Amino acid sequence: MTKKDKSALSEQPGVSSSEITNTSAVNSIKSKRKTALDTEAITTAILNKEITALSRAITLVESRNPKHLAQANLIIMACLPHANKSVRIGITGVPGVGKSTFIEAFGAFLTGLGKRVAVLAIDPSSSVTKGSILGDKTRMERLVKNENAFIRPSASGESLGGVARKTRETITLCEAAGFDVILIETVGVGQSETTVHSMVDFFLLLKLAGAGDELQGIKRGIIEMADAIAINKADGSNLKQANLAKNEFERALHLYPERDSEWQPKVTLCSALNDDGMDTIWDMISEYLNITRQNKFFDKNRQEQNKFWLLQTIEDRLKASFFNQPDIKKELKIQLDLIEANQTTPFAAADHLLKLGKSPH
Repeated sequence: MTKKDKSALSEQPGVSSSEITNTSAVNSIKSKRKTALDTEAITTAILNKEITALSRAITLVESRNPKHLAQANLIIMACLPHANKSVRIGITGVPGVGKSTFIEAFGAFLTGLGKRVAVLAIDPSSSVTKGSILGDKTRMERLVKNENAFIRPSASGESLGGVARKTRETITLCEAAGFDVILIETVGVGQSETTVHSMVDFFLLLKLAGAGDELQGIKRGIIEMADAIAINKADGSNLKQANLAKNEFERALHLYPERDSEWQPKVTLCSALNDDGMDTIWDMISEYLNITRQNKFFDKNRQEQNKFWLLQTIEDRLKASFFNQPDIKKELKIQLDLIEANQTTPFAAADHLLKLGKSPH
């Protein structure tokens, strides 16, 4: 009940302050019961593989509203026992390499094998407007119509490496909804992009032949994290160049030390436009899964990812808690104005705000 409602109620004859307080308490209890029932209904629907409920839960997860966050946490906790049964595949590559076309072709291939596929497409957010196009559903028309596929575009926001703020929680929800394969498409390639590596079982790097970066494989970076490299658009007159690029990358990969997974990364060719090479890539992933499950690396990797998830969640929660404090919101604006007027330094302002955040209110 708002202050305005309380004021209006108190002006009515015969209404005491205790009755107003009791009414507020009753409304609060009703609101909590409704949220609990709503949370239970959403969770049950997700476990029954209802896409509408899954989408609603993901919206709650991505919300910055504290009430939505609390409800999302309850749903995630209820879904956790039903998660961890999928194969998580990260797919990255430079803009123009054909990630969306590849994912559509690969997703269609997997659904043809009887698998349910969830695509979490991370779209870049503008640093100016904070907006995103979120056009993956438009680009993946064939997969959108597939009843065994689910596509969820999300804005990268301020997340490092273009990985949406709540992608890990979304993976849990998709797994609880019975999806066998989770494909995570990232926004591009770079050192910061390796964040996606902390949440997938298999990391696939898409490359183009003749892009001038074949020898970049010798440098340490994202390529050393890839479990496989697929050279896309290997068709027509580009096929010869693609084979040359394949040889270059294979030689480069052999320069890296042996991995804990005991897996030797492979290079293959594909043409997403022609649906060529999808079976080879899936066979490669299946071979990787067999090897890492037998040598226990798969489970160990998942455990390490969960630890990283814990630390990342604490960091996110502390950051949100700090910036949501009314005193911090007010003082932050003041300190920003002081910096602009050259009356303080960023370091002094940070120290001041951190001390204010620690002080009892």
